Amino acid sequence: MKHLHTNKNWESQRWKGFQAHFKNICKSNDFQKERFPKWTEWESWKDFDDFTRACPLTTKQELEIDRTSSPSGGRNFTYSADKYVRYSRTSGTTGDPTTWMDTEEDWQWMLENWKRIMEAAGMEKGSRCFFAFSFGPFLGFWTAYEAVVQKGCIAIPGGGQSTEARLRAILENEAEYLFCTPTYALRLIETAKELQLSLKSHSLKKIIVAGECGGSVPEIRKAIDQAWGGKSLFFDHYGMTEVGPVAYETPGGQGGLRILLDSYHAEIIDPNSLQPLDDGELGELVLTPLGRTGSPVLRYRTGDLARANRGVDDLGNPTFDLVGGVLGRADDMAIIRGVNLYPSAIDRIVRTFPQVQEYEVRIKQSRGMKEALIRAECDTAVAHALGGAIHNLLALRIPVECVPPGTLPRFEMKANRWINQNEKLR
Repeated sequence: MKHLHTNKNWESQRWKGFQAHFKNICKSNDFQKERFPKWTEWESWKDFDDFTRACPLTTKQELEIDRTSSPSGGRNFTYSADKYVRYSRTSGTTGDPTTWMDTEEDWQWMLENWKRIMEAAGMEKGSRCFFAFSFGPFLGFWTAYEAVVQKGCIAIPGGGQSTEARLRAILENEAEYLFCTPTYALRLIETAKELQLSLKSHSLKKIIVAGECGGSVPEIRKAIDQAWGGKSLFFDHYGMTEVGPVAYETPGGQGGLRILLDSYHAEIIDPNSLQPLDDGELGELVLTPLGRTGSPVLRYRTGDLARANRGVDDLGNPTFDLVGGVLGRADDMAIIRGVNLYPSAIDRIVRTFPQVQEYEVRIKQSRGMKEALIRAECDTAVAHALGGAIHNLLALRIPVECVPPGTLPRFEMKANRWINQNEKLR
């Protein structure tokens, strides 16, 4: 592992803060006590290395088993029921939806993290912010919305509106910051083309995206920036319901994500051996929130794949960057004729073909082997060229099937273009 000369005082304060957080958990959280036999030794730990050696990894499956096995919604609660004031739910795009409860203190902790992300995007008091999503039980957008309000900005909701209405509202209200998924940013562009509505003149300063790994895909960033007049608008963000807002666009605007290290302890591990990996090695991101105590997760296996680059900032404080952002999910990978195929790899290639309006990838089992099919809204010539590009870049021949425009689903939240259940295939 890389050893860096960092600000020791900063590291000490970060560790002391987490100790206080962990002390509260140890008092009354039955779920953590049961799965973590060495939790009683926490006072003897000197740093995060000691914590990492002693603490087991946490999986989504563990949390779900605990949540569904108890009539009270599980045992991963540090406080009495009257302390919990916020209910959230995941989208369920990678499995069954997960519910989450937060205290007011934990909620505010997440808002403060969001404010730092917004500051990194250049947002100032009075900025006009448009939220292109329907209000549902999704933590990420609710925390972003409330953080905008606390920051003294103007929050413009787009819930219940059509894509056309949202697009016109962005322009008419002179929105400076747009919050949406990368997929929906592309959908707005598609709708503008259908309406013959020019996007060259607007007030946008940043499009803050989250929810998908596409935020750091250069081809997606380029397509969106060009459609909105060639300005550098794209600003990526990463978070999840289980841990909160985690990272923001790496300074420099070249893609990649910088983790809020004073709010999270981050690791990259081999998903098979569970051993730590060095910088540059592809592995699974593991996160421990340092200030979310009500329903805590310790060393949470996110399922997201990334490569770390550890460094120090100008103040000597450590940095933990995800090179190229989140590169995909470990459970989304399909082995096609011996080649590890990730959704992000297909997305990067498809986005070099602006003629493709929308697409999906279907994975099926055939004679004991997995096979892939791409269905794309494009003409035959583009489909042929797309298939050739995939073969050249991935050394795989994947059939590309043309379908009429408007055939495939559009998404407001996370896109689900990767279909791998045989029963869903037709």
